[in-house]
Amino acid sequence: MMGYLYILRTKNNHYYIGSTNNIERRFFEHISGKTKSLKHLLPIKIVFSKEYPSIQLARKIEYKLKKLKSRKIIDRIVEDQNIDIRL
Repeated sequence: MMGYLYILRTKNNHYYIGSTNNIERRFFEHISGKTKSLKHLLPIKIVFSKEYPSIQLARKIEYKLKKLKSRKIIDRIVEDQNIDIRL
């Protein structure tokens, strides 16, 4: 099953990083207020997404990116529309 890594930008210009097997469904859940951490930060928009061969790989990349805790790295990924995270 395919997996997706995505980055959202919130109304206060923060990023939210996530992974899913269905990006359209997940984005709809976010904009519908079903995600507590984003409910008060609407509107949001997808600023980056990348498809992976499996949801497991997408989640590994998500966790690695979150572990880095670097706004500079996320800004660069969004700007370049490219991610180069090694596992």
